[in-house]
Amino acid sequence: MKISTDTQSSPIQQIKPAKANKKEDAQPPKEQLAVISTTANHQRMKSLFARVGIRQNMPLHDAKSRRNALDRRKEMLALQKVNNLQAVLEVALNVTLPEGNQEQVDPDWFFAFSQLAENIHSPAMQELWGKIFAVEVNKPGSFSLRSLETLKVLTQRDAKIFSRAAALASRRSGDTTPRIIVGYHQRKGLMSLFRPGPPEHLNLSAYGLSYPDLLALTDMKLIFASEIESGELAPGTKVQWRCTNETFSLTANKPGVALVYYKFTAVGAELFKLINRHDNQHYLAAIKHLLTAAFTVD
Repeated sequence: MKISTDTQSSPIQQIKPAKANKKEDAQPPKEQLAVISTTANHQRMKSLFARVGIRQNMPLHDAKSRRNALDRRKEMLALQKVNNLQAVLEVALNVTLPEGNQEQVDPDWFFAFSQLAENIHSPAMQELWGKIFAVEVNKPGSFSLRSLETLKVLTQRDAKIFSRAAALASRRSGDTTPRIIVGYHQRKGLMSLFRPGPPEHLNLSAYGLSYPDLLALTDMKLIFASEIESGELAPGTKVQWRCTNETFSLTANKPGVALVYYKFTAVGAELFKLINRHDNQHYLAAIKHLLTAAFTVD
């Protein structure tokens, strides 16, 4: 409804704006909304600090009050660590694995694990740590202490980024290191200089993995910092790959062709085994289509 600003407007026109103002008055003013938001934030802050034994205006005026506050905080933190370890153990006990060997877990590994796992509070991350423990007990040596140190600083957001990367990763037959194939490189011949070639690289952001995501994975030392080229692939040699639940093979059609990919680090490859991966059919279709310019894709 358009409100007239004409001072000579009719009485009816003067009444209509009043109705509009009445409706507006029914909504909380911005200042009131800001106060509500601030109050809610303050409540969340207090609630979070209460979980570690800190309250606003705690009585700390004498030695007894300070001792009681410190004892209560120590008890709360110790109890949280116990609860965290119990949660990790519960997850591990519910992991089903094929029969492993009877080798014992390295005691140093276990105590390092327990000291790190007791500070994992997120249920999603506790699930990951429980899986690690179950796999390590089943097959000692599966996870290095370096992997645990990396995992210690991973947040839920980091784990989601890594999960998206894992969904795009493929492993070559006989190789346990995952790679995210992004395209290929064709060594330029004399004739190819005079005609444009097809696009040779995918933009991974179109498939859920942005450039900032790649930088984050690099910072976490889960993938190497830059794209890597394989050696030139011999024409006619079929190489089998597996991406999530789909297997495909690549056969170079001409000499001078190399795959281009992001390679997972040793730590990334260890954590890759724990991630629940879902097919990214859009990526698979796109990378297969791109590679058909230089490969036979089966």
